[in-house]
Parts: sequence; C-alpha cells; structure tokens
Amino acid sequence: MKAIVVSRLGGPEVLEVRLVPDPVAGEGQALVRVKAGGINFADIMTAQGGYPGTPKPPFVAGREFCGPLDGGGQMVMGYTQWAAFAEDVAARSELLWPVPDGWSAEEGAAFPVNYFTAYFAYWKAGLLEKTTGAPPRVLIHAVAGGVGTAAVQIGKLLGIEMYGTSSSDEKLARVKPLGLAHGINYKEHDYQEAIEELTHGEGVDAVFEMLGGEHTAKSIRCLRDFGRVIAYGTATGQRAPVDAGLLYAKGASVHGLWLTYLSAKRNLMGEAWKRLAAWISQGHLHPVVGSVVAMEEARAAYRLLLERKNFGKVVLRIAP
Repeated sequence: MKAIVVSRLGGPEVLEVRLVPDPVAGEGQALVRVKAGGINFADIMTAQGGYPGTPKPPFVAGREFCGPLDGGGQMVMGYTQWAAFAEDVAARSELLWPVPDGWSAEEGAAFPVNYFTAYFAYWKAGLLEKTTGAPPRVLIHAVAGGVGTAAVQIGKLLGIEMYGTSSSDEKLARVKPLGLAHGINYKEHDYQEAIEELTHGEGVDAVFEMLGGEHTAKSIRCLRDFGRVIAYGTATGQRAPVDAGLLYAKGASVHGLWLTYLSAKRNLMGEAWKRLAAWISQGHLHPVVGSVVAMEEARAAYRLLLERKNFGKVVLRIAP
C-alpha cells in the first residue's frame, strides 16, 4: 500500500510517499481503509523527533484519519499514534467513532484530535458546565487553527467569553462568526497588554496554551485570581520555564493536557464522546477544514502549519 513515510528526522523535506507492507489488525484493533488524514502540529514535531515516543525512522506518519471499516463499509473517524497517513491503518476499536451523517471524509479526519483536545481543555479548566452570573473568560492561542476553532465552537455552547490570538486580522475575522468575542493580532499587539486592556486589568479565567517557551509564563500573567493555564503543546519548540512565584501571587495553576495519555483512559474518552456526539447531533459542532491537499503534496501541507498559513484544519486526501 502507499503511505507517507518519515524517512529520517527533520522538516517537511523528510516526508516521502512509499510502498509499505499492509497493516495487520491485532487484538482489539480494526482495519480502516483511509480516505483522509488530518495534520496536527504534533505530526510536525514527530517528524522532527521532538514528540515523546517517536519511533526510529523510517515509519508511517499521521495520527488522525477517516474512512470505511475494511469489509464493513461503515465510515469511521479515528485516532492513533502513528501510521494514519496510509491507504490502510490498524487502529484501536475504542478510538474509532462513527462519522456523522452528511460529513465528508475530510471533515471526519478533522475531528478527533481537535475536538477531544478542546473538550478536555475546558474540562481541565473546570468550565464544562455553564455558570450563573458573568460568563467565564478564556484566552485561546492560535484561535484560527484546528484546536482553536473547535474550542470556540465548544466555548459558545458553554457561554464562555472568548479572547483569541492569531497572526492576521483576516483569520480573526473568519473566527468571529463561530463565537469569538475578542480577536488579538499578536503581530500588531502584545497579547498580555491587550488582555489587560480588554478586561480592565482583571484577566481571564483560563488560557489554552500550545506555544511553550516564554508564552507559558506570559499566559500566567494574563490570568485573574485562581485562573488556570491549560498547556497542551510547544509549537515554539521551546520548553516552558515556570516561575512558581507567578502562581503564588494569584493562586493560579498550570495544567498539562496530553491527548496521547488521555486516549488510554477509556472512561474519560467515552464521557467526552457522549457529550461531543450530543452536540454534533444538535448541529452545534462542525470541523473547519481550511485546506485539502493530495498525499503527494504532504510536504507543502506540513509547511502550511509551520508557516502559520493555515485556517482551521489542513487535511490530506489519501484516497478518492
């Protein structure tokens, strides 16, 4: 079968379309004929060797996919650690979900990582239930990306007042109809200063932070008393030094969110899917697919994320 292979560690140039052996489903797994695969920043980090547990090259890339079950025909969307960007994938059965009626394979491939991550971010922040009084405030970094657009859709359902950062006014304008209240172009404005101004010095209740480096501490400074930073990535490639003194001063906290770890918690994933599926059935959630790229152009697709040129999800078309 054809697959996108990480031939060696490095940038997008290490991706190659190769013929590889067909996968064999083990116990508790199912075979899926992949039509589309969703690209995440974790895939870029994996190719670079910066993602925990990265196999030794060569290996098949990708962790998010959509297609029919082998022999059964039911369309499913799924999550795995590696090997999703291939014509066939063997994946854990409990990490396969039915594709909602009316969704394309590309939309299905844009769902699992983004929406489970966004859901668990609100869970970690203690904001899954609507509260009385003034709405909670959340700052979402990279709000025009895959997780960002998912978080805005969920936040709207939860009655959250959302603030978001992005690299352009155009991207921010496209997120506003989803429910974003306040957009911050980080290339033109310091987002810490913008949050202070927009909240009249009060800060936000939570920050969804996937940048790492200096931005974790900077995000802590955006919090109001007892706020929480939910750290789920390091897009800058830099570790985040955290000064405990910053946390003491506000009674604040930093929470790690790693879908790789949470995906092994069957009860947690089941509860999350139950809630997400209900919202889908009510027509409230719909993946934002910004670009669909042929698997032969995977290098260009990875560059869209690296260069911050994507809006919503970048999806690879694996098969017609």
